[in-house]
Amino acid sequence: MLRFRRGFIRSVLLLAVFLNVAPATPNVAAIHQEPASKQSDKPDPFKPLRMFIGRWEGDSKGQPGIGKMEREYALVLANRFLRVTNKAVYAPQEKNPKGETHEDLGFFGYDRWSKKLSFRQFHIEGFVVQYALESISEDGRTLAFTSTAIENIGPGWVARETYRFVNNDEFTETFALAGPGKEFETYSETRLRRKR
Repeated sequence: MLRFRRGFIRSVLLLAVFLNVAPATPNVAAIHQEPASKQSDKPDPFKPLRMFIGRWEGDSKGQPGIGKMEREYALVLANRFLRVTNKAVYAPQEKNPKGETHEDLGFFGYDRWSKKLSFRQFHIEGFVVQYALESISEDGRTLAFTSTAIENIGPGWVARETYRFVNNDEFTETFALAGPGKEFETYSETRLRRKR
């Protein structure tokens, strides 16, 4: 007859108990995940913005002169926001003798109460612009956002960003401003191409 030490038998018993309990432990990730059928039934509020995701480069022209643009769109914070990082470099030129480097950081979101896409943009010059989606074309390739509030500018100013996709790898952006009681005037136009 084989003899086993007391510690060995205790280890075997603990292992047997663990193996019997472990499979019954629920998968925590599975608890928080909805069934695939429910996930696909939910409307995707970011659908009109998904074509922006990626890195872009292009040219800008307007009141600051002619410049080179680099931009990136990426989903962040559990895919609840689409972050935009933007940099434009305007070399010294007749329209802008000193030249300038402009940077801004933005976040697209979805307001469940108004059921509208929103856009908050923070400029290196100190301006903060809050936009709401004003319109989207039937084909979903042209979106216009109009400001609902602008910080660090006089009262009555309104801004508008209009994006138009030429194809899946190229879009134009028109940034327009309207002073108090005035019509919109184009401040800059940018053409961006997807970086390969």
